[in-house]
Order: sequence, then structure tokens, then C-alpha cells
Amino acid sequence: MQQLDCDVPNTGAPAVRPRNLAAASLVVAFFLLVSLATLAIDRRYVYFSAYLWFGFAYGMCLQYGRFCMASASRDLFAAGVPRMAVGVLVALMFFSLIQATLASTNMSTFHPAPFGVHTLIAGLIFGVGMVLSGGCASGSLYKIGEGNMTSAVVAFFGLCIGQAVFVDVKWFDWMMPASWKATAAAKVAAGQLPADKVTSSFDTFLAGYVWDQPTIQLSHTKAVSAAMPGISKYFIADSLLCTLIPALVVLAVIYYFYSRKGFLKKRAKAKGGPTSFGDELSGIWNMITASKRTTIMGVIIGMVAGLHIYVIKGMQIRFGITNFAQLLTRMNNDGQIHLKPGEIGSWGTMFDPGYWYITSQEGQLGGWILEKFGWNMRDNIFFGVNNGLPDPWRNPALWMSIGIIFGAMVMARLSNEFKFKMPKGELWVWAFAGGMLMGLGSRPALGCNIGAFFIRVAGGDPSGWLYGAGMVGGAYFGVKFFNWWSDRKMAKEMAAF
Repeated sequence: MQQLDCDVPNTGAPAVRPRNLAAASLVVAFFLLVSLATLAIDRRYVYFSAYLWFGFAYGMCLQYGRFCMASASRDLFAAGVPRMAVGVLVALMFFSLIQATLASTNMSTFHPAPFGVHTLIAGLIFGVGMVLSGGCASGSLYKIGEGNMTSAVVAFFGLCIGQAVFVDVKWFDWMMPASWKATAAAKVAAGQLPADKVTSSFDTFLAGYVWDQPTIQLSHTKAVSAAMPGISKYFIADSLLCTLIPALVVLAVIYYFYSRKGFLKKRAKAKGGPTSFGDELSGIWNMITASKRTTIMGVIIGMVAGLHIYVIKGMQIRFGITNFAQLLTRMNNDGQIHLKPGEIGSWGTMFDPGYWYITSQEGQLGGWILEKFGWNMRDNIFFGVNNGLPDPWRNPALWMSIGIIFGAMVMARLSNEFKFKMPKGELWVWAFAGGMLMGLGSRPALGCNIGAFFIRVAGGDPSGWLYGAGMVGGAYFGVKFFNWWSDRKMAKEMAAF
């Protein structure tokens, strides 16, 4: 049975052990060497280095703040601890203000996603998976850096392989309505898609349904654009209406159900009388600042995510590109690299999110691994048309994931929290099954807890809240399942005794 981990960090500050300091220094030195060596070959490798170092920064922040959306939901439902959920909401609100600033100056790389019930369902599946595996997509990465092989490497492998298999098989054809198949076939007949790339159930889902759904960014809707033609629309619509107000409502709900009773009881006892509205506000503030470490990291993560967007957008302007595949093609033509067929999708694009993102690059890694075993992974829309299937060393988004792992490792070493832990017993099964479900839940929504929830909500896309609601609901059912499993297991052990 998976143990509850409330992710409460050590409060002390012991001296860094010499071997941990040496390990952390070695990682940083290696990354610096890689960055300098690639830049010496071609300055355009700065695109790779930017993703690498921002991933490194995310990893350090995630590990130090113990940021994990699986913990946020699980701790809330299983132990009544709101600390992590509050930290996530703080990061979300702060990042929304930065994102609005970037959008108002045309320095944002954000793009909304198709809105539909599929987003809610995908979030539900992902939420169950992250509880089973013991970590969300980002949490699994930073936990690898801590040495956790249970909810990290096993779940990470399941997430990679699960996505790759899901986008390339016909196992779900029985679920595809005839109208979706007809719409997908019409796009092929019109020359919008190559016939040899529309072969899987997921291809039918994308071409026959998802791409025809509306994309919504509140600042770009007709009503908002007419009422607020200036830059204020980004702050009022995207930040205030889509992020700040809903997040504050969620904070109030969490406070009411998980913190209010205990806080007011203590406050009334201290005052020797009834409490007031001011005490309610103090209670909410006390909940927010209950773990300064998590809250501060929430603010810093928001800053790092905003700076990441700004830097990537700046490089795209500097190099005159809109997608990394264009730069990679130039480097190939200049003889700096040697691209293989299919590394770039048939649309001339590859996965280049332009901001913090987790799952798609891991799906590419899973596809790359399966191809080594003879599985043709390029005959579908996901790899063959949109995202390409580059070698890992030519995948900047994957460099970001690697950076997250080693950034977390450095922080864990510096805080003496690194510990190698192998999975035991049934944890192998839970972690892998959870990783597979996270992979399955990330593809229909075109993102995970970061790309489909955190980034979208802060960018003014209400579909992010839809995914978040599904994710929290899935986590609730996952916790209930584990409670049932624990009771069942204990009952069997007692009967045997």
C-alpha cells in the first residue's frame, strides 16, 4: 500500500554534507560545460541551453517547495492538509499577472487549447493516475532527482510509453463516432492531412473532433475585445476574471472546509469571546502563510515561468522563427547537424511549447524508445504531422525535463534530502499503472497538470479550470480507492492472524 507523504520538508538547516556538495557542484559544472561546448559549436544552441537551464530552475523550485499537484489533492482529501493546494494557487495567481504583462507587450508564447468535455474527462483520468503513481507529471520528475525510484522512474516510464502507445494504436476505434471518422476522412480528402498519417484512434479523435472545437482566451473574445480594446483586457479578462477571482474562490472554499473551524476555535479561545470578520481574513492569511517555504516557492515558480516565456519569445524574434523546427532545419542546412527523416513533422513543425511543459516531450521519448524495438511511431498525427520524433539530444523540450531532474537533484543534495529509494512490492504496479493513466489522460487534453491546467488558466483559457476540476475529481476517487484497498488488505491480514 502506498504510504501517504504530506511532503513536509525539514525545518532545520544542517550543514551540507561534503559528498552532497561535491555531487551538486559536479552536476552544475557538467551543465555549464555542455552549454559552453554547444555554444562554441553554434550560437543557435542557446535555444537548447535556455530550455535546459529553465528546467534546472523549475527542478530546484519544485524540490525546495515540495511542489506536486498529486500531493496537493491527495493531502487535502486524505489528511485534510491544505498547504500544497494553497501553494499551487498562489503560484497560479502570481503567474497570471506576469503572463498578462507579457501578453500586453506581445512577448507571450501562450496559445489556448480546444475547449470541450474531453478536457474534463482527460483530467479525471490523469487525476486518478497521479494518485496511483504518487506524483504528478512535474512531481515525478523532481522526485527522480531526489532518488525516488517508486513514484518517479517507474511512473515516468509508464507515462512515456503510455502516451506513445495511445497515439499510435487502433484499440479505441469502437469508441469513435461515425461522424468523427467522416470528418477526419474529409480533411484527408481535402489535402489538409496526409492519408498515411491518419491511422490510429487518436488520429480520428484529433482530426474528427478536437480540432473542430473552439479555442477560448478571454482577452481575445469578441465581447472583451469590444469592451476593452487596450492592454487592460489581458489584466482584467485573462488574469482577474479567469485566474484571480476563481483562485480566490477556491482558496475560500479550502479555508472553509479544512482550516476555518480549527483556526476560529483557537482564536476565540485566545480572545475569550466571539470572532469577527477580521478573524476570518486572518484565518485565510494564516492558511496561506502556514508554510512560508511553499508559498514563497509558489511566487518564485510564477516568476521563473514568466521569464521562461519572455526568453523563448525573445529568441524566436532574434532568430526570426515561430517554431524550433525552423531553426533546426537551418542548422541542418548549414551542416551543424544531420537530421533524419521524420525528426520534424510533415507540417514542418516539432514540439516547441515556448513555456513550461512536461508530457509531450516525454511521449516523444517513449516513441523514440519503441522505435528502437521496431515499432513504427511516425505513421500518426502526433509524431508524424505535429510534433516530429527527434533524437533526444535534438529535443529542447526534453532538455527541459532533464534539467528539472538534475535541478531537483542539486537542491536535494544541498538540503541533504537526497536518498535513493527502490520500489517495494505492489508499488511497482501502482507506479507503472499510474504513469500509464497519466499518459492516457494527458493526450486528449493536449497537456497535463502543467500544460493543460497551470499554463492555460494563467493564460486566460477557461479550459484549464475544466481540466483542473477533472484532475481534482480523479484524485478524490484515487484516494477513495486507496482507502478501500488499505481497509481490504488490513481485513485480510487480520483474518489470517
